[in-house]
Amino acid sequence: MTSTRILALLAALSAVAGAASAQVAVVVGAKSGTAAMTAEQVAGIFLGKSNQLPSGAAAAAADLPESAAVREQFYSKVTGKSSAQVKAGWSRLVFSGKATPPKELASAAEVKSFVAANPDAIGYIEKSAVDGSVKVVLNVD
Repeated sequence: MTSTRILALLAALSAVAGAASAQVAVVVGAKSGTAAMTAEQVAGIFLGKSNQLPSGAAAAAADLPESAAVREQFYSKVTGKSSAQVKAGWSRLVFSGKATPPKELASAAEVKSFVAANPDAIGYIEKSAVDGSVKVVLNVD
């Protein structure tokens, strides 16, 4: 291998390692009445066990696509389940008519825009993407 290829490989590996350890922030709109949530409350919404925010408002949950590394990290740390297990659980809930899964958006930017525009929305993004349009209610390390 040439030194250029080795450097390129090292850069790629370091980017993957950085993405795998990114901090995740659960966010609501900046004007939401919800100030903080526990992991159990967030898990309840994203697993279909609850459809309400702590403020009592009906939660409009936003999810990242299955291909997003942040999604796997969020579900494993907040719910203790893999994305595949969560998807299987939602399939059962949808089939039985008991719940509607979170709205899947294409990117973290779309999740942030959706949450910022809807005071009852909740989603998760990388902590580094948080700005004044959203409020962090739970940090997932």
